Amino acid sequence: MVSSSDILNAGILIVDDLAANIKLLTQILVSAGYTSIASTMNSFEVCELHRKHSYDLILLDLLMPGLDGFQVLEGLKKIAPESYPPVLVITAKSDQKLRALQAGAKDFVSKPLDLAEVLARVHNMLEVRLLYKQLGDYSQSMEALALHDALTGLPNRRLLMDRLSLALVHARRNKSIMAVMYLDLDGFNQINNTSGHDAGDTMLKMVAARLVKAVRQEDTVARLGGDEFVIVLWKLTHADDVAKLATKVIKAISQPFSINDSCLSMTVSVGVSIYPTHGEEVETLMKSADLALYEAKRTGKNNFSIATPTVAEDALLTKPGTTGVSLSADKGTQML
Repeated sequence: MVSSSDILNAGILIVDDLAANIKLLTQILVSAGYTSIASTMNSFEVCELHRKHSYDLILLDLLMPGLDGFQVLEGLKKIAPESYPPVLVITAKSDQKLRALQAGAKDFVSKPLDLAEVLARVHNMLEVRLLYKQLGDYSQSMEALALHDALTGLPNRRLLMDRLSLALVHARRNKSIMAVMYLDLDGFNQINNTSGHDAGDTMLKMVAARLVKAVRQEDTVARLGGDEFVIVLWKLTHADDVAKLATKVIKAISQPFSINDSCLSMTVSVGVSIYPTHGEEVETLMKSADLALYEAKRTGKNNFSIATPTVAEDALLTKPGTTGVSLSADKGTQML
């Protein structure tokens, strides 16, 4: 809900070409307890001022030299195409009221100014305006929660699939290479069992930060849940770049974690699928990377395994005994 304090601390801009009118309106508002009041006599400044400060209410005189109030309204609609523009027009001409409302103003105050009317209309409009903003912020927060992991702040599975789909579209259009890395922490449950779930949660957040730092800005790091992460690697120059990035990720996670005055160690296994070699659809690439991760785990952990065309062909069937080549992060040797 909108509190009285929220209303009195709302940002207000007074726009009038007469200093006496600005002084009068300022006195009226200050006497009622409003604390954040700005003004300008230059109608050409209004849009830029609103773009910079995002006022909660603009008291706008319609009759001004240069740009009149209607032209200012048009400019405000362009920079803030919102459904609730915060404009309260001031006019002495009754025939301009309807036109102002049609132009985007939400309410009007008649001249000569009546103290009670000004305060009532300002209060009512600010209450609606701030409530509208709260609802917008709440909606954005709910959307963010729906698309991001609550613990790490990383994209969740839903947002991951959207990002992966976009990466595939981009790769097809540009005939380029992209890749999926499926990650699983080695022995993470032992951290929970020996150091507690709070330490485990802290480690997951630290792992997330290291993963984001290890890859490029355009790549997407997501958490699927538990200790499973997925990285979508956008446009790659060469397939060999995947091995370099996977090695970088593994080394980043293998560095000690300082949690609650304790030094904890963790490693990660990684399965990799590359478009178009190991699949051309989201599901196939994810399954191929998952099967490659299974192979990385089977061959010793703390390493990565790149899928083979055989994995792509069998990806939607059962896990084979072997999936191809895996490279040890520690020894740098290949194992069949």
